[in-house]
Formats: sequence, structure tokens, C-alpha cells
Amino acid sequence: MFSTLDVELHPGFGLGAFELGASLWNIIDMLRQMQHLFPHVDIKYDPDTSSTTPIILHLRPHLDLLFSGKHQRLRTICVRRLRDTSPPVTLRYKDAVLSSADEVLRRVAISRIFGPTYPGDDLRYPGAWFSFEEDGIGEGRKGVHHEDRSQEVKRVLISQKEVDTGQGDALGEVAECPVMNGDISSAILKVHDGVTLHFHPSTSAPVHFQIGTTTAQDLAVTLGPPLRVHYKEDDRMTIHSSLQEESDTGYFYNYFQHGMDFYISGNTHVVKKIILQSNVPGSPLFQVYKRCNWEIEGKPEDDEDDTPPRKRFYDRFETISHFLSPREPPPSMLLDRTNDEENLRLPSATTRLYGYDGIILEVSEASQVLSVTLF
Repeated sequence: MFSTLDVELHPGFGLGAFELGASLWNIIDMLRQMQHLFPHVDIKYDPDTSSTTPIILHLRPHLDLLFSGKHQRLRTICVRRLRDTSPPVTLRYKDAVLSSADEVLRRVAISRIFGPTYPGDDLRYPGAWFSFEEDGIGEGRKGVHHEDRSQEVKRVLISQKEVDTGQGDALGEVAECPVMNGDISSAILKVHDGVTLHFHPSTSAPVHFQIGTTTAQDLAVTLGPPLRVHYKEDDRMTIHSSLQEESDTGYFYNYFQHGMDFYISGNTHVVKKIILQSNVPGSPLFQVYKRCNWEIEGKPEDDEDDTPPRKRFYDRFETISHFLSPREPPPSMLLDRTNDEENLRLPSATTRLYGYDGIILEVSEASQVLSVTLF
């Protein structure tokens, strides 16, 4: 016996519990709690450009969720196979049932509910698009076609209204919207200093966390309590530490929802390290942390330079390494994050750690920087 998927269409805003602009991390976290409705979830992306590739979550058999490549925000929702009854899907709009196991969605019903629109193979309205093809894209508004009033709708697509008015790229980034409020929009790193966080909405004041100055209490007041406090430091790294560092067994504040960790001194309770995560598909820590849109800021060329150079999370390791040090990359250490997980198997489980003055990069086999640590 299958549960009926009952969802309401909100043109330009979302479908049921899925809000346009929501992060990939939040959506997958929500799906973990909805396994009775979505027992099978496929994640699709381009492995050759996994740092910036758009990601599709296929919730069999009815839903495809498209996420933008850089900020990993829900861009487009596609409802398809409306007549598939395993499980059945009911699609509503306001007080009307558009489609169900007993109600076939046809062209005439769309026109009656949503009103007139431009002629074409598909019916397009701001924030919603009704297609009569199972797959592919019709000719849209390019011409006038013979229209069959009884023509059955096969797919429904929901996107922000900017896409449908020609103001946005269908595979581009998502315009700022209320679901983003409180999330980090960008994190600007400065070596030997700390990180400046910018938040949504864009009118929010930035916040600066400084290594050696910011306290655990400062973090809790500004970011709220961490999702987890981790007291056990990895003992395998103490062999590389000084005697003073070994005696100070600190703890981590884990902000998975911001893609950040703070390592805090157990003696002074002051931040000693800041770790930011790239959330690259296929990497060992994918979906443990939300993507943090970090940028490493260099020194300005002169006193009048108000746009200092920066390197971003999607730049290749070689580019960032040369930015940090023009010499050859330093020797690296191998890290296999699956060693502690007996049942976890990944095609690219091994990463490399490269240490520079005040900063450490964790790098994949494909030269993508998976995380950055300031100390």
C-alpha cells in the first residue's frame, strides 16, 4: 500500500514543503525525515565539475529538484508522471484539485484556472509551466499552434518568476528570498586573522570572528548554540603538535547548518581554529555540512585598492596554492575519512592536506578544495 503524495502548487515559490531557494543541505535533511513518502532518492551531478555542477535530486517517481551549482539552492521543481499510481500524486492549487488518481489535468482546466497566456507548445505563467511532453522542452512562445483543449498535462515545472520573465538563467543562481534569511551568503577569510560572515538578507550587518580573540560565548550569542559540541580531538594529529598544544585539549563547536566548525581552547575558551566546508558532491563529508561560500582574501596592492584579490571555493587547488605561496606546493599528508566507517565506500575517499602559513587546505584527487582551516 503506497502513501498518496498530496502537494499544493505555489507558482514562483515552491511545491508543498519544498521552497524555492532552500539549500540542498536543508532539503536532504528534511527528506531523511520523510522516508515514508520518499524511500528512493537519487542524486545526479557532473563528476567532472562537481564543485559547481547543478545537482538534481530525483524523488522517484514524481519529483525532480534542481539545485544551482555554486550556492546549492533549490532552483526548479518538476512534477512528472502524474498518472503513475505507485504512489499516486495529488496536485492542488488554492482550493482546486488540479490532478489526482481520479482527475486528469488537461489544457482546458489550466486555462480555466490560471487564465490566458502567450500561445505556444506549453502553457507558461509567472512561476509555473505546464508541459504536454513527458521529457524535453517544447517550442514555448515561438509560434501559434493547434491547441487541443483535452490535451493532457504530463509535467509541471515551478521556478522563480525571474526565470519566466526572462530576467534569470534557468541554470543560474537563485534570487534572494525569505527562506534564505539567517543563512550565510559569503565568508571572507583572512590568514592570521579570521573570517567575516555576510548573511541573508543582504541588508544584514556582517560579523567578524577573530582567531585568538573571539570566545565560545561570542559564537553562541551571534550564531546561536551549535548543533553539536565535540569534545574529543583526533589524537592522531597530536604527534604534529607542540607540547603546549598537547596539554590544551579543546573542543569543537559544530555549525553544520552554516558549513563551519570552530575549535576552541579548553583553557581559555577562545577560538583557535576556524574550519569551513565546501560540500562537494562525491566527497567524504558531502551533506554532513551545508556549503559555505568561502573566499580567501589577499593583501591589497596599495592603500587605495578597495578590491583586494580573492580566491574562491570553486577555484582549483593549483590556483589557490599559488595565491597563498608562489613556490611549489608544500608536502601533503594523506587522509582517508572512511577509515573509521566500516560500511562506507567511496570512489574517491582519500584526500590530501596541504599546510601553509596559517592555513590548511583539504584537497580531493580532482584538485578541488573540500575544506579550509585557519589557525
